[in-house]
Amino acid sequence: MAAVIQSKLVWAVYLLHLLLLISIHGSTSDSISSEGFCAVNSGSDCGLPSPYTKILIKGGTVVNAHRKEVADVYIEDGVILSVRPNIRIPDENIKIIDATRKYVMPGGIDPHTHLDMEFMGTATIDDFFTGHAAALAGGTTMNIDFVIPINGNLTAGFEAYKHKASKAAMDYGFHVAITKWDEDVSKDMEVMVRDHGINSFKFFMAYKGALMVNDDLLLEGLKKCKSLGALTMVHAENGDAVVEGQNRMIDLGITGPEGHALSRPPVLEAEATARAIRLAAFVNTPLYVVHVMSIDAMEEIAKAKKAGQRVVGEPVVSGLVLDDSWLWHPDFTTASKYVMSPPIRELGHGQALQAALSTGTLQLVGTDHCTFNSTQKAFGLHDFRKIPNGVNGLEERMHVLWDAMVETGKINIMDYVRITSTECARIFNIYPKKGAILEGSDADIIILNPNASFEVSATSHHSRSDTNVYEGRIGKGKVEVTISRGRVVWENDVLNVMPGSGKYIKMPPFSYLFDGIDKSDAAYLSSLRAPVKRANAAS
Repeated sequence: MAAVIQSKLVWAVYLLHLLLLISIHGSTSDSISSEGFCAVNSGSDCGLPSPYTKILIKGGTVVNAHRKEVADVYIEDGVILSVRPNIRIPDENIKIIDATRKYVMPGGIDPHTHLDMEFMGTATIDDFFTGHAAALAGGTTMNIDFVIPINGNLTAGFEAYKHKASKAAMDYGFHVAITKWDEDVSKDMEVMVRDHGINSFKFFMAYKGALMVNDDLLLEGLKKCKSLGALTMVHAENGDAVVEGQNRMIDLGITGPEGHALSRPPVLEAEATARAIRLAAFVNTPLYVVHVMSIDAMEEIAKAKKAGQRVVGEPVVSGLVLDDSWLWHPDFTTASKYVMSPPIRELGHGQALQAALSTGTLQLVGTDHCTFNSTQKAFGLHDFRKIPNGVNGLEERMHVLWDAMVETGKINIMDYVRITSTECARIFNIYPKKGAILEGSDADIIILNPNASFEVSATSHHSRSDTNVYEGRIGKGKVEVTISRGRVVWENDVLNVMPGSGKYIKMPPFSYLFDGIDKSDAAYLSSLRAPVKRANAAS
């Protein structure tokens, strides 16, 4: 009898826990728009892998970063086996996709996302399932997210994020943030690189009192990253000056979302960018500057690259196509959804960043997808400092970039592949497994119709957020098919994804950015002409 009571009690607790989870996060069908979404458990085949292990894409223009050609693509068991014209496979159990007059390209790789992240007293609304659902509907087939340490502990943070990512619906990797420095952190960095496939570490120069590091810590981090062959990444804003700017705005009675942009102007982004670049030059190690949002910061990167320094500049799609006028909108819900850091800048900055991207000064495009809904944004209704920072972009990036830069002739199709996929794969050392349509590459592929149109709306997107910073945007170039690891997950405007189907991708150290660093170090040492041997001074 006691066993029966205990069993019923366990079952009751389980149901209570399940109801609590549903009340917090919403069911799958509630949390993701049902339009165009095949929700798991809503149908007999829904959410299940395609019955086909073989796919033949016929007649499309295959585009890689280095060339384009009309060819067929044959996929078997998640891997590309052949790329050539007129492939014939004598097998009935094969899915054939007609890509005539369409572009067949590597799936997008987003180097900068924050899924299921605790931040500013809340957590981002998209987790590794809903975020991945949105990504796949928009033609992105891999993301690299940021592990936030727990009380500075890298291992605890990594384990927590592994658990969060157990519901992943596409392939993913991790960067790891460094928020404090001691011998344990230094040793943990070694473990991350050696055992867990981490090859990049991020340092926040902003968010004082939370994530921010000072120059002492950044220098230690730069040295350690160099020794490990790991890339140093920085969020570049002067955190001390940002606090001063915030206090100045509050003293002036400016408490709305516009105060966010006014409190952290481009000069603070440029100063931190320049400082990080110079410290990286002092250590002689590559540097990656995330979310470059201003002309001022971009020019610091351009100057460093012109001098031969290895600096990667990553703009995000919001900074490329939006301007800060929305922050002055009279409706708080509308204005607050555009709050992110560094801020979206005034008109003109985006066009300059697009030009820098087209000429190679900036190298790849992320999103900084860090979504909070209108209820969460309202935490800062009377104080902009309490508005959770972040915007969406995982689902919109590929479409918006095609329309803004390919349709306008600012970049060609091969450059589009480079900035959305290939360059990220090269920088994080997973090319050509990712970022290419080549024999032996993973079958992460999109088919884009340049003559089809798209429209962005919060009512039809796949994010959990109830707002969208690209609301109402209409453009040319639509991803009609997304293939993730050889499985068709987006076709005919229907998304068919399964939680847990994504795979963690280990990223090895010493990418191409480190080639020749040892030789330049040797040249530096030989140039010192020191120490000088001197006779002892007379006593």
